[in-house]
Amino acid sequence: MSETISTPNQDQGEPIIKIRGLHKYFGALHVIKGVDLDVAPGEVVVVIGPSGGGKSTFLRCINFLEEPSAGSIEVDGVLINARAPAREQRRHIREIRKKAGMVFQQFNLFPHMTALGNIIEGPVTVKGVSKNEATEKALELLEWVGLSEKRDEYPSRLSGGQQQRVAIARALGMEPKIMLFDEPTSALDPELIGEVVEVMERLANE
Repeated sequence: MSETISTPNQDQGEPIIKIRGLHKYFGALHVIKGVDLDVAPGEVVVVIGPSGGGKSTFLRCINFLEEPSAGSIEVDGVLINARAPAREQRRHIREIRKKAGMVFQQFNLFPHMTALGNIIEGPVTVKGVSKNEATEKALELLEWVGLSEKRDEYPSRLSGGQQQRVAIARALGMEPKIMLFDEPTSALDPELIGEVVEVMERLANE
């Protein structure tokens, strides 16, 4: 992946994501090659490329699940440079992760928690939100993704599409500034893809 540039609509204001000169190496393998990217608030950007082309690595670099080899990433005013001191990086990484919700290919729900429990866990343990407040918000999100009746079900009792919708609700429960989707329908059967895409389309249009 190299030299991908998006120019935000001027009416949308300052970019909420700014990436400059992003590189990522795995040993001698140069996976991401000097990517520059601006994303404006409300803008939807799709990264397209072949399997193994670095798409997932690129997304994981944005919230530092992968550490960039070089370059800088700024999310909602929080800037991290690959050359910054380790202590400063760690502090800024924590701030960026609070601002960036991510939905993975494989759902990554906690199997020992219900759908409701999965959604309230982050706000309570990471943000210090009261359980009552987190539960109220989680119930709203479950209704928004069409799963109110599944609040007490465990992931093993949900279909793949339902699990991914819970994963989206869980990410939204943290009230992120940006959402990152890493091939969220690739692990689903064809008949289940539509229900997840519908939720993503509604989110993009809000």
